[in-house]
Amino acid sequence: MSKTRLFTPFRLDGLELRNRIVIAPMCQYSATDGEMTDWHSMHLGNLALSGAGILTIEATAVTPEGRISYGDVGLFSDVTERAMGQVLDNVRRWSDMPISIQLSHAGRKASSKKPWDGGGQLAPAQENGWKTVAPSAVPFRDGYDNPEALDKTGLTQIRTAFADAAKRAAALGIDAIQIHGAHGYLLHQFLSPLSNRRTDEYGGSLDNRMRFPMEVFDAVREAFPAERPVTMRVSATDWAEGGWDVTQTVAFARALESRGCSGIHVSSGGLIAEQQIILGPSYQVQFARAVKEAVKIPVVAVGLITEFEQAEAILTMGDADLIAIARAILYNPRWPWHAAAHFGESVVAPDQYLRCQPRQYRHLFGNAG
Repeated sequence: MSKTRLFTPFRLDGLELRNRIVIAPMCQYSATDGEMTDWHSMHLGNLALSGAGILTIEATAVTPEGRISYGDVGLFSDVTERAMGQVLDNVRRWSDMPISIQLSHAGRKASSKKPWDGGGQLAPAQENGWKTVAPSAVPFRDGYDNPEALDKTGLTQIRTAFADAAKRAAALGIDAIQIHGAHGYLLHQFLSPLSNRRTDEYGGSLDNRMRFPMEVFDAVREAFPAERPVTMRVSATDWAEGGWDVTQTVAFARALESRGCSGIHVSSGGLIAEQQIILGPSYQVQFARAVKEAVKIPVVAVGLITEFEQAEAILTMGDADLIAIARAILYNPRWPWHAAAHFGESVVAPDQYLRCQPRQYRHLFGNAG
């Protein structure tokens, strides 16, 4: 029996997790034409040995134009599917950790430089740049190329692309899908009145602004096997006056729940350059709590959750059902091992590493015999 909430097993629809630690999706900007590379085998393989409950593949574009940068992963062709399959085969050879994927379209925030090259948008005429699309012809910031406002044909194509990517994910044996509706990317752009200036049935009222994200969810849910979870990541607030906020997020979460969504991953921000984020440990947990109070489906908290007792307290207080960690596990890829040692719990470790178990934590590795 687990002594903690953090290491209590969790069931997400038909998917069994050994604990409540979620490895959040983290872009690596290391793909070639959307194809995963050896870097992804090393990166995902390392995290798959961490002892977490589930691993989420980074934001994966459903169209070439939906990539955040030219270095982003995609799942929009036989070639990108084959490359991802090779990486997954390598990872699964050594780990049985469930694997989820985040399907995404970057919208007006696409066509960007890699972060270590300074970030910022590449204009359509620049090398590795392309024309972006969005709900409305409103750029992310001054000086950026105006995106092309999507017409009905464009909306249909993107919905279909999400569904096709979901089918490819199913064929690869991926255990769950997270739809990216956060961080200022396309679906979030439809939700927020700061980026959605449309006057048709996809703009204006809250129901209208939720319409396209809900259509995408329905398309993905229909395309992915019913027994495998489909969740949504949301930004609970734009951190800007007149923007998307937690009240609207709660309404969106309830609507998703009614359509069969398996869970909500609550983040924030990313829509506009002028956002005023108030940073601090657990700064987004308040939003996860608000969503959890409104729905019965699982809620994931994320954002500057770095300490073991902090993660346990969030779960114990009932603020969320699962804890997502991102940069903390890049810095310390054995974060779940150390958390388990701290609490006197156990994790699954590969046979090749069993001899590293410290003497003072004789029961750390559940398969150590």
